[in-house]
Amino acid sequence: MKLNELRDNEGATPSKKRVGRGIGSGLGKTGGRGVKGQKSRSGVAINGFEGGQMPLYRRLPKRGFKNIFAKSFNAVSLARIQAAIDAKKLDSKETVTVETLVKAGIVRRPKDGVRILSDGELKAKVSFDVAGASKAAIEKIEKAGGSVKLPEAAAAE
Repeated sequence: MKLNELRDNEGATPSKKRVGRGIGSGLGKTGGRGVKGQKSRSGVAINGFEGGQMPLYRRLPKRGFKNIFAKSFNAVSLARIQAAIDAKKLDSKETVTVETLVKAGIVRRPKDGVRILSDGELKAKVSFDVAGASKAAIEKIEKAGGSVKLPEAAAAE
């Protein structure tokens, strides 16, 4: 088989509907749009329009706000890290950072950093250089003989 011989299955890509091509096509004249009215004309945008009545999205009160400075972290549990160490995807001797977690396949895409959570147990002595960690996670890591290095802003919280 060659690349130029690759084809889709029969009927997998139906041909485009050609409207306004004569009475015999079944989609001639009005082109399947019916007769007159706003929907028969081009440039129709009536999503949420309620015939002049005040639309629902304007009748309801505004609520809350979106913090544009909020950071989004990847949460990684100690159990996942221990499982990766057991599977030889992570080396417990080198410092665990966002890059090493991405390389090990634990984190797919680093958002604003990684936050370590305390689910599960950690048996290996591991040092971490991450954006954040819960108090319980830090206790478990230090109990196993490891260390956690956090940025100054996260350490102050």
